[in-house]
Amino acid sequence: MDYRTLPVNKWDENDVQCWLESIGIKKEYVEKLYVEEVTGPALMELDDSFLKGIGMKGGQIHMLIRKRNELLQLQQKAQQAKHSSSKRSDGADMQTDPVRPRNAPTQETSSGDSCGPVDKPSGDNRASTSGKRHRRSSNSQRKSTDDVLELCNCRPFRSQNTDFKYVKDRVLAPESGVSGLITPCHEYKSFATAAELNRNQLQSKFACEVIRFASACMNIRTNGTIHFGIMDSIEDRGWKHGQIVGIKVKEREYYVDALDYIEKCFCESVQEIARKCIHPPVFVEVISKDSQEQRFVVEVDIEPTSSLVKNRFFEVYLPKYNEGSQKVTLTKDRALYQRVGAKSEPIKHNNLATFFQGLQDRDAQREKAELSSTEVHTEISQNLGRKLSILLNDGKSYMDDSLRYILVTNRCEKNDLKYINFLMHLNIFCVFDFDEDSNVSGLYSKYKEHHATRSYFLQDFSNESKTGNPSPQKHLCLFDQTSWIFCNGRSDFLGDEKPCDENTWIRTKKKYLKKAITRICDEILPKRSFIVLFLLLSPVQKPLVDTFQEFYTEMNGTEYIVCIAESRENYGKWANLAQASCSIETLEQCSIVGMKLSHVDTTIQTMLPSTAQPRHLPVSTRGLCTLPSLEEEKLFSLEILCIDQCDDIKLDLLTEKEIQEVEQNFYRGRKIIWENFWLADKRRCGEIIEREACKDASKLLDDILRGSGLNYSVAKLKIFHHPGSGGSTIARQVLWKRRKDLRCAVIKTSYSPATVCEHALAFRDYEEKEISHCLPVLLLIEDYDEDYLEELRNELMDAVATRKINSPRPYFILMCCRRSNDPERLCKASPLDTVAVTHKLTDSEKSLFRTKLEKLKQKDVKPEFILTFVLMCEEFNETYVRDFVGHILQDIDRSSRDTCLMRYVALLNFYVPNSYVSLSHCEAFLGLGVYTEMKSRAYDFKSHLSEQARMIFIELRESTTYISSVRIIHCLVAKEILHQLSGNEPQSQLAMTLLQEKTLFENRFGREEFIKFIRDLFIRRDKRSRGDNTDTLFSPFIEHVCKAEDCEKAIAVLKAAYELLGRDPFFAQQLARLHYNNEKFEDAEHWAGVAKSHLPNDSYILDTEGQVYRKWFSFTVDKMTQEDTPERIIQKIEIALKAMKCFRAAQQAAKAERDSMNNAGYFGEVEVGCRLLRFLSTVNVFRRSPEGEYSELVKYLITDYIPKDVEKTWGRLHSRLKGLRQNLYNALEWISEDLSYFQTDKHHEKEEEDEKDEKEEQIYNPRKWLKRQSEVYAKFFISTSLIEDSNGGPESQLIRRMNIYKSGGGSVTNILSFLTDKKENRSAEKLEKILGFYTENPLRDRLEDNDLINYILCHITLACLAPGSAKLLPLQTLRELSVRFFKGRRPFPASAHFLLTLLYWPDEALDKEPNPDKDEILISAKEPNLDKDEILISALQTLKRLYDIKMKDVPTRKKRIYTHFFLGKGYGLGKIVHKTKIDKLISGSLDERRMKWLHGTVWNIARIRDILKRVSGWTKDRNLFIRGHMKEFPILPLHRDSVPPGNENVTFYLGFSFNGLVAFNIEVETNPTISRPQGI
Repeated sequence: MDYRTLPVNKWDENDVQCWLESIGIKKEYVEKLYVEEVTGPALMELDDSFLKGIGMKGGQIHMLIRKRNELLQLQQKAQQAKHSSSKRSDGADMQTDPVRPRNAPTQETSSGDSCGPVDKPSGDNRASTSGKRHRRSSNSQRKSTDDVLELCNCRPFRSQNTDFKYVKDRVLAPESGVSGLITPCHEYKSFATAAELNRNQLQSKFACEVIRFASACMNIRTNGTIHFGIMDSIEDRGWKHGQIVGIKVKEREYYVDALDYIEKCFCESVQEIARKCIHPPVFVEVISKDSQEQRFVVEVDIEPTSSLVKNRFFEVYLPKYNEGSQKVTLTKDRALYQRVGAKSEPIKHNNLATFFQGLQDRDAQREKAELSSTEVHTEISQNLGRKLSILLNDGKSYMDDSLRYILVTNRCEKNDLKYINFLMHLNIFCVFDFDEDSNVSGLYSKYKEHHATRSYFLQDFSNESKTGNPSPQKHLCLFDQTSWIFCNGRSDFLGDEKPCDENTWIRTKKKYLKKAITRICDEILPKRSFIVLFLLLSPVQKPLVDTFQEFYTEMNGTEYIVCIAESRENYGKWANLAQASCSIETLEQCSIVGMKLSHVDTTIQTMLPSTAQPRHLPVSTRGLCTLPSLEEEKLFSLEILCIDQCDDIKLDLLTEKEIQEVEQNFYRGRKIIWENFWLADKRRCGEIIEREACKDASKLLDDILRGSGLNYSVAKLKIFHHPGSGGSTIARQVLWKRRKDLRCAVIKTSYSPATVCEHALAFRDYEEKEISHCLPVLLLIEDYDEDYLEELRNELMDAVATRKINSPRPYFILMCCRRSNDPERLCKASPLDTVAVTHKLTDSEKSLFRTKLEKLKQKDVKPEFILTFVLMCEEFNETYVRDFVGHILQDIDRSSRDTCLMRYVALLNFYVPNSYVSLSHCEAFLGLGVYTEMKSRAYDFKSHLSEQARMIFIELRESTTYISSVRIIHCLVAKEILHQLSGNEPQSQLAMTLLQEKTLFENRFGREEFIKFIRDLFIRRDKRSRGDNTDTLFSPFIEHVCKAEDCEKAIAVLKAAYELLGRDPFFAQQLARLHYNNEKFEDAEHWAGVAKSHLPNDSYILDTEGQVYRKWFSFTVDKMTQEDTPERIIQKIEIALKAMKCFRAAQQAAKAERDSMNNAGYFGEVEVGCRLLRFLSTVNVFRRSPEGEYSELVKYLITDYIPKDVEKTWGRLHSRLKGLRQNLYNALEWISEDLSYFQTDKHHEKEEEDEKDEKEEQIYNPRKWLKRQSEVYAKFFISTSLIEDSNGGPESQLIRRMNIYKSGGGSVTNILSFLTDKKENRSAEKLEKILGFYTENPLRDRLEDNDLINYILCHITLACLAPGSAKLLPLQTLRELSVRFFKGRRPFPASAHFLLTLLYWPDEALDKEPNPDKDEILISAKEPNLDKDEILISALQTLKRLYDIKMKDVPTRKKRIYTHFFLGKGYGLGKIVHKTKIDKLISGSLDERRMKWLHGTVWNIARIRDILKRVSGWTKDRNLFIRGHMKEFPILPLHRDSVPPGNENVTFYLGFSFNGLVAFNIEVETNPTISRPQGI
């Protein structure tokens, strides 16, 4: 049933939804109300507080409540009408419709004589008229009489201003009578029906009303205006008297020509006078925001000047339209009319004498009134300067430089360009420019001379957020450079964006304007952080007004809107059109009209908080250079610190209170700003304490600048600090001190490393004559990601290398400042370039802090308001923090909204580093902001908080997205607040309550950042590599809930987060992990499947699915105590095989992922596979033989043999189990090759700490893990009896290979692991044993490819451990064996090509005499006659290609290649030196040895120089080359910036890696020889 036929109290949610859509409520709010189950009865009870609670904005609330009230009133009237008899047939069908309004009045009523037809119309005519009335009513909704409609003024008398407009549904003052004769009286006619009539009917009706009214005015000698299109009747309560509705005007000439009745209706003697007194009709447009239908109010002015009407009276006929004859006739008798109150009434016969007697008096009064009206009234000029000051800065003496400006303007004439200098000094966010020539001759042409800009068209700007850029990056460039939006095309643009006319603009571009403004107000700029400035420089068109209306709607009023117009005419047109949104009076309050633009320019410049003085940078010649704003803004990824930073601030404008606030903000916990240092230098506030760590950092910086240690083009200085210990302050102190000696800047890490690199180079070179002698650039990077830092460093190093310039000092110094919970540990790991800042104070620091605290107290600063500093003085002692927080929270109202907000913020701040909650979210949560009527722009969020909240919250502005936000002053304070305010409520319940706060989650501004912090709360794990204390399996919050409460609570809160955040697959993944870690495997399987259904090709999610089955399998094997039945055995095997299948899927997915290197699938498959082998060996049918072998199991797994006992029951398992060996072998080989590329032992000391933890071993010592798993794998494939049975067949070859695996060989990584064994003799014996498993004559008995690789590598490894071993083959024999690797057509693994580089590198003994036969070894059928150099070239090229495939698009930091061998002194295999031999010659701890490698001091050790051979090469265009046998090879330098510029002969140590040849310790050759034919 249609909802319109039902009473409201019978409506369900769907009916309410339909009604809400019909009245124009935004779709998002309609959906919210539907979700809240708002039925008809609920709709009747809705109030503002409920609607605000679901996030509805004020404008929408107002409209909904008004329409709801109107609906209920109409329903009530309809119900009343049902119980009364209806006499109007055309109203009957309306009574069943409680929603539609009643018909509009159709009868024109007036005081005095009717101007209707002479004869009554017939029934048919009545029916026709009724039909017209009904059609009109269906197309025009009227306003309820209970609505408060806005009043407005009439058009000024005799005004011909075409810009004047009426606004539909506003109300004019009531009809008026005579008032001073010059002030016009007013009469209203709705004229709704007559306007639809034919020409004759319309003209007779119009002329009748005008002539009657004119006669009345002229006889009384008063000015008057009659208005057609204004409601005159109040009989129908659907309208208000004086309400503006307008009429449709088919042809204007109908109304103009209607006045030709003057000659027919007035006496001949006064016809000409009447013509002069009755002015032609004026058509005033009626505008409406909700309708594009064009309507007018038609007005006729009557002006009986004394010179025309003196001694005259005006009798008139009135024209009438006869429906019968369909002709216009005149009334039989003339009549005299006069104004009686607000009516025009005929003078009765017995009053004529009195009327004529008063003519002379009225003429005299008219003359007197006219004389008085001609007196000149001097207008008192406004104090526009003060008004401008109030509008822009609330009447303060200077402007708020934190506010941004949005400029809306039109064509700027050439003369005006001289007076817009004030715009150059405003912080303009964007410009909506309606001048298509702006780039050529307008405002843009001048502005871009002073500032960097980005130009857009409307559709580009509005759609930019759809480009796929991740948040918050998508808005970044908008904050650093002014966005110039050409709203109506550009005349000079070569593309399709050409200017268009007004109507085309409305049709094609207006929608993009709305999107752009909504985007700015809802997504980018916070409320109250910007002012919209309308600068009307030329005649206004409607698109400019549309812009005002959109901003007015989005900003809920004009509080932050300012209009400046020198021309009153331009302003008048703008205001008349804009009044559709707000009244003329409101517009005038926010507008500066009539003030010369030059005066505006000067006035605003005097209000600027800083002077327009240039900024300066140091140059290498110890002078200065100027840095204009335009150049600085081009380097938008850097926050540049100039020599005269802050000197442009007008110090005399700062009050003592403002200076004290700057100082207190810092001591409360806000990050230090440059103004703090500047004010301290000016002695306007106390000095900034310099901690010992600051001196340490300065000393390290001096060492870097002096070039101590290795000279790198990009040096690093690291500062790790406890949160709140002053690390950021120390870093900025160093920058502030060195700003006159170095070029200093802070990196904005929101920009890509490539962008920062480009800007850093430009910053270094700016205004320098010789780029080889530029000053070093000190770049501060804070709270960075390790990958980001490494990528930036490599970008900078590569950029410097291409310049081919050598400098005694670094080009760039990256000062890396990062929070850490264990800064001392990180400092120990790299002591030569790291400073640790902790909460612990030295004795001297304690004294400084105490003295500073006393000075602050002397300034009447309460300790509560400098809490962070007070806590720092106490070294963040836990007991002190607890007592202090307890004292603050005394008597707090635990039920208040701001206390609730404190708990939410504390929860985030404690568990999520660097988290915050945007001011917009806080306001929405507390019911402030949009719903609060602001009386002043000086809005202070803190004033709405409780005293306790003001103490512990600190307001800050996020540096990348510029979001104003709040956080707790310190994470330890957050921890205490969380503990003390929670009472008995568990934290899981607090998180659950937070998740149900729709106001926070639906607030659009800053939503991405808030959601990110919520995700981190549930998902982000602690990692020691990030500076956390431990490595956690889950987020610290989830781990706390599991430990302090129980697993079920953690699962419940994760499920709630999963549902709330759009069923995020990574939350499902965490649920799977949480379930399997708590042995809830069926649920874990379900959640892994859910995550997989969302992201079926994500390797990490597929790995999690594999881990579910791996853990499940381990649980069933280890912890299930029931006796194994055949069914249970099959179930366990099935689980293990499922796990392996999932891990193989993860492996395939990982190969396709270009931006990550996930090897977990391979490790997982090996672990499950080896565990499955152990389990199978316990099954009765495969019991161990008396000899200790698993012959039956081996036979089953590698042959076609199937034991009878399991032949049928295991039917579906056989094929999968027989593939087990090959699958495990493939995974082990992949892991071995992977470990060959990289540094494989991340932390040698870790294995000593936790020897038994397999997962830890897999991460921290994967070589040991691989060796152990290889032995397990091999153990179950060894069978002596099977070798005897196979008589040398493939089975015996396989078992021989398994014996090699069991002995510790079988793969490249396993073999190389022998070199790390501390007992070299034991390793040598094992290698000799392994070689014993191979054929005695490998040249005759062909080995498989992988066996041959392992065989050769065993010789090279054995030669490193026991050079005199009898098992060793000579180098020449190994070369002959390796011929296959470059001769064969099939692909070989990277290890084969790696061996070629080792074997074929020139040997002093073997290659001393050139041998043409050796030089012509065939590499392939397609490439005959390749010599040994070609072999090397081919091998190196293949290694490089395989390396590129291996590396994908992974960040540089994760691509560190491990150099296995170095070229030593000697010949044959003796010239190959493994890295472990060098490591053993380096003294010190693990961290000290690492630092010696990193800084190159390892090459200064004499014993290392004695065993390694320096080779000669040369540089060319910053590239390094070496000669092989006869040809040159490019060499990869370990550090690109260690290659000297120009063309130089160099020497270096040569390393061999899976990425090719690597050069170490490159030095320019100082003792050149005459001839050097070879690099050896």
